Amino acid sequence: MAGSVTIDDVAKKAGVSIKTVSRVVNREANVRDKTREKVQAAITDLNYRPNQAARGLAGRRSYLIGLLYDNPSPSYLANLQAGVLATCQEHSYGLALYPVAYGASDMVETVQAWIKHTGVDGMILTPPLSDSASLLSAVKALDMPVVMVSSPGPDEVAAVPAVMIDEKEAARQMAMHLIGAGHIRIGFIKGHPDHYASEHRYAGFSAAMDEAGLKIDVSLVKQGHFDFESGLKAGEELLSGDGCPTAVFASNDDMAAGVMHVAHRLGLNIPGDLAVVGFDDTPLSRQIWPSLTTVRQPIRLIGERAAEILLEEIGGSGNSKDPSLLQLDFELKMRGSSTAKAGTPKRKAGPSMRSL
Repeated sequence: MAGSVTIDDVAKKAGVSIKTVSRVVNREANVRDKTREKVQAAITDLNYRPNQAARGLAGRRSYLIGLLYDNPSPSYLANLQAGVLATCQEHSYGLALYPVAYGASDMVETVQAWIKHTGVDGMILTPPLSDSASLLSAVKALDMPVVMVSSPGPDEVAAVPAVMIDEKEAARQMAMHLIGAGHIRIGFIKGHPDHYASEHRYAGFSAAMDEAGLKIDVSLVKQGHFDFESGLKAGEELLSGDGCPTAVFASNDDMAAGVMHVAHRLGLNIPGDLAVVGFDDTPLSRQIWPSLTTVRQPIRLIGERAAEILLEEIGGSGNSKDPSLLQLDFELKMRGSSTAKAGTPKRKAGPSMRSL
């Protein structure tokens, strides 16, 4: 039985001391690679599962990492959490989730109190929390290893380990896809103003328009907040009256779904009358009709890699003086919402905007 296997059994099978097994289990840096491999093989063969309470007492650790969030996209958060949890389970760590109201007057104090209460060994900060210089400074002041999931912002924010994609280049390529299909009047919905990712995605859109020699019509640029409701509102504004765009680039899938909802209610054909594209490739992008053309951000993998980097920092094998910036690949997922060439939107008989 796995429960009857002890650390002494692992040490005997691997031919090492109990202390060496403990170092491997705790991901400490001062173990030779060949020795670590022998211990890991013994752990696998014996199906050894360390006792979390005993580990904590021996190493003065909680064997918990914290994931802080304030993100309006349930799909994004669920995928990220799944990735972090997978890495935690692989290394016998627990995961503690904590929702934080970004911008609240007591945000920093609330997070500090939670860290002290739970005793987590390290933190993963997700946007927009990872964009807060004051929050990062407060966490680091507690001598707490921290990794952020975000595009880099100011120097004080970027000077910590981070996992991300090239948001600007991804948005540029998606905008060029629309331009290549013949779209000239392209609407753009910005993300939450407190997210640095929002700035990078709009910068990519702007770069593509400039590259194509097209002028951005500011009346077609709307402010969103990365949620479905703000996508609805922006869609109403963009698709009402004359001069509406032939394509809309929303800064995430949730907002793109809101635009598509408005278009359907107005009787617009997607993509015949209106092309719509998003960003993130959350499950929602494949659940709506037509399926959404979007930028695939490997959200689950980002979570896995962020947790791996954090555990390395906790175990002492990371290099906090030279923070790692891991940039993962993105992919444009071409689907039914943007396959047609640009045309002139034609409204069909449908409910008025007031019924939305």
